[in-house]
Amino acid sequence: MPTTLLCRDLGVVPYESTWEDMKDFTQTRSKEDLDQIWLLEHPSVFTQGQAGKAEHLLNAGDIPVVQADRGGQVTYHGPGQLVAYIMIDLKRLGIGVRDLVTLIENSIVDVLHCNGIASYPKPDAPGVYVDEMKISSLGLRVRRGCSFHGVALNVDMDLTPFLRINPCGYQGLQMIDMKRLKSEATMAQVKIQLANILAERLGYAHPTIQQG
Repeated sequence: MPTTLLCRDLGVVPYESTWEDMKDFTQTRSKEDLDQIWLLEHPSVFTQGQAGKAEHLLNAGDIPVVQADRGGQVTYHGPGQLVAYIMIDLKRLGIGVRDLVTLIENSIVDVLHCNGIASYPKPDAPGVYVDEMKISSLGLRVRRGCSFHGVALNVDMDLTPFLRINPCGYQGLQMIDMKRLKSEATMAQVKIQLANILAERLGYAHPTIQQG
């Protein structure tokens, strides 16, 4: 079994081509391929989950909408939001999907704690919350026993596009980011924190983050 986690910093990349790359990797990976985490930001885009309901997209305006193959309802990605795509061979690690969801949520809670922000997951609404405001959204897909898609953490972003949707299918749900909670952490710092904490919880050593 591989003992190394590959972590890549892709910078700012389009949603659809990155999604295709994720699917290709998951479909073709072998049992010997390393698990991977891709850290990135997307240009502004709404993505609708497989079970997503059209009524939760209130007014897309000039922001494109992509029908994705992840779980969950509609969400927004944009600059200043850290996205981590988590491509793990679940069979090899001996964990289930629910275990991975909990692991990811707890990793986000740990990152926020490192930055002086108290947060919590909800058993009935995936993601991470601060005082009932949502700061992190999660959506996964599993194929061939391997996960893809992942988690988004709002670091320092324009939150107004969330007003054009019912975030994650919840009418009136307020979104928040780390900057508005008085965090001075930079995107680069949060990337390293999240990569290290996810690796620890998955049973790996801290990864070296590769650019590109």
